[in-house]
Amino acid sequence: MSENPKRSGIFAGDDPFAIAQSWLEEATRSEPNDPNAMALATVDENGMPNTRMVLLKEIEPDGFVFYTNYGSVKAQELDASGKAAFVLHWKSLRRQIRVRGVVSREDGARADAYFASRSLQSRLGAWASEQSRPLESRAALMAKVAKLTISKGVNPPRPPFWGGYRLNPLEVEFWADGAYRLHDRFKWHRLQLSGEWSISRLNP
Repeated sequence: MSENPKRSGIFAGDDPFAIAQSWLEEATRSEPNDPNAMALATVDENGMPNTRMVLLKEIEPDGFVFYTNYGSVKAQELDASGKAAFVLHWKSLRRQIRVRGVVSREDGARADAYFASRSLQSRLGAWASEQSRPLESRAALMAKVAKLTISKGVNPPRPPFWGGYRLNPLEVEFWADGAYRLHDRFKWHRLQLSGEWSISRLNP
């Protein structure tokens, strides 16, 4: 761990996951919609980037977890490259967190537990949606949901094609708006997941 580069207030502490959790909790009290929404970036086999909004579901002591359909474009790109980046931005707080790192699937009991915690409608929707694939019409999708409501009952299990991803970061950057565009930026960086964090202040 590098020497503390004069950090205090909202940047205080050496654990980037604890700081991220604190910022998210504060955003939950001030952001009107989806304070856990993040822009997730991936690349395809040709290096062409893709970005979409997903919901961050958990900040763990060593990673960030979100869930999706494993047949989706994002999942295919995550599995192929094993890397991703995301940005959390809160307009109400005028802050953002940028993260880059490696990804792995969360496909066990924790994914089962999270799926079970979702509303019945969301669970049935997960079964019905062939995410990212062409859809004939919304009516066709709703008809499929209706059929699944009968066949799956009131407690549908997690689909085998649906689960989580954990992003373990190599870089975490915290940004807060400053007067005259002289923003505060601090970056946590390490060369490997088992390595020590190096912390530095960046120019705005």
